[in-house]
Amino acid sequence: MNTAEYLVKKLEELGINDFFGLPGDYNFNILYAIENNPNTNWIGCTNELNAGYAADGYARQRGYGAIVTTYGVGELSAMNAIAGSYAENVPVITIVGVPATKCLEEKTLVHHNFWNINTRAFENAHKSIVETTAFLNRDNAKIEIDRVLKIFVKEKRPVYIAIPIDIAKMELSYRNTDYEWISDKNTLETVIAKITRKINNSINPVILGDTLIKRYEARLEYKEFVEKTGIPATNFLMGTGLINSDYPNYLGTYFGKYRNVRAQERLENTDCLIAVGAIYSDLNSFGFNLPYKINSHIAIYGTYTYVEGEKFDNIKMTDVLEGLTETLGTREFNIEKPLIGYEKSKIISDELTSEYIYPRLQEFIKENDIVIAETGIVTNGVVQIKFPNNTELHTQTLWGSIGWATPAAFGACIANPNTRVILITGEGSHQLTAMEIGNMLRHNVKPVIIVLNNNGYTIERLLSDSPEDNFNNIMQMNYSKFARVFEGDVWSTKVSTADDFDKALKVTQIMNKLCYIEICTAQNDMPELSKEVVTNLKNNSTSIPEAYCKRADEVKLTKHEDMNFGTTIHESLRKEEE
Repeated sequence: MNTAEYLVKKLEELGINDFFGLPGDYNFNILYAIENNPNTNWIGCTNELNAGYAADGYARQRGYGAIVTTYGVGELSAMNAIAGSYAENVPVITIVGVPATKCLEEKTLVHHNFWNINTRAFENAHKSIVETTAFLNRDNAKIEIDRVLKIFVKEKRPVYIAIPIDIAKMELSYRNTDYEWISDKNTLETVIAKITRKINNSINPVILGDTLIKRYEARLEYKEFVEKTGIPATNFLMGTGLINSDYPNYLGTYFGKYRNVRAQERLENTDCLIAVGAIYSDLNSFGFNLPYKINSHIAIYGTYTYVEGEKFDNIKMTDVLEGLTETLGTREFNIEKPLIGYEKSKIISDELTSEYIYPRLQEFIKENDIVIAETGIVTNGVVQIKFPNNTELHTQTLWGSIGWATPAAFGACIANPNTRVILITGEGSHQLTAMEIGNMLRHNVKPVIIVLNNNGYTIERLLSDSPEDNFNNIMQMNYSKFARVFEGDVWSTKVSTADDFDKALKVTQIMNKLCYIEICTAQNDMPELSKEVVTNLKNNSTSIPEAYCKRADEVKLTKHEDMNFGTTIHESLRKEEE
């Protein structure tokens, strides 16, 4: 087979059956390899940014995703999406078709290039937002593909491969390659022993789960760990839905000082925090209010673990959790479960407000649904829902690029064509990437799309000096009619009362087509949690509690080692060193 076919075959073996992107004359050979493989499909998107978001949504469901673009103009357009995948450990491979080797070697001025030619400029631009890059040539094609894919599988982050036109067609021999890796046995045994001893000696241990559990495919092991040990468990925002809410030791989502006092008290008073896959950031952890120090903190990540401030590399999250489940016994804790989720929705008045929207959505969401919630006020409403068992919730809380959710929902639909996908987005974010609805219809996927129209960037209105600042206004559209611009089977409606919203949700359940609901609320309507969080952000934008900014002398590490405890800690140590 040729180089392009080899790469496509290897990605198919990882579970990537669908490749998103746009065609360009430098990547045609890659597209032919995709289309000629009976087990892979080419999914054309409206633009490269949307393709990157779609690949991200696909990877969140399938484990891995792929985008194919062309040299320069295409790959640069996709970079924001790739950066978001890098920030949140979503493994997306970006494959770029580039000019022929002779053009590169002789620095021939061909299209999509600078007048002062720099053939590696675009690869270099990616180096800060991918785990590794490769630029294939006659001598390294197979070796580099295998090297990059091993890193892809281990680190669960984006990687980059550039393939010249002639190298894509170059023949090479196929070989079976196992990209999986195994934990270092001695290190694993040491870590499990240390953590077991620490947990057994503790009085008030607490488990804190988060989204990286999903990325490193450790959800089953995490559930068994929580269930077997009986240790009280909570999660950050992006970890919502990791375990079933009816577990007797589940405390619900941690909302900092804003909600769920029981989870907050447990975390603040713990003498042994077991954090699994946690991302500490302003919005995901609802501020920086957790007072524990690194030396009393167990932090289990995908490929390494911290115990008592010491980092242990080359051990899998899944293996650590499995080992702990075996060595730890079941303990009894006095746990008073908080109320999880909203109370039953009630139509109090005709006016459609957040007070009705999110409790009603809680009743609408069913077991096995996939829910994609856009950045902004939507997330804080959705995250308080009590999700049925086996429901997937995806947000992009750390990177927070508005417009992500619509193409990500498309990617999730392609990844799971027989599962209901529910997209909940604000109209300001939706405008950025709404053209991808056309490709949803073209590929006959049938999500339920709920567009919250509150007349502009509502969260920015709250953050800025005045809610009436002109820069938070946007062009108004008739969204429900917009959905019908495209050729395809779509049902759409516009609602502005609670009763009409209720009826619209019921209609979607009998429609075997894409359903699109525009819901109109007052300009500044938002969940109460959003008001509280955003007001606090605005008032304390430069205030980070000293307890969170752990000092370097509390850690058995050099200041330069990557602790992966969030950008705030990195920044605090850098400033301290200066």
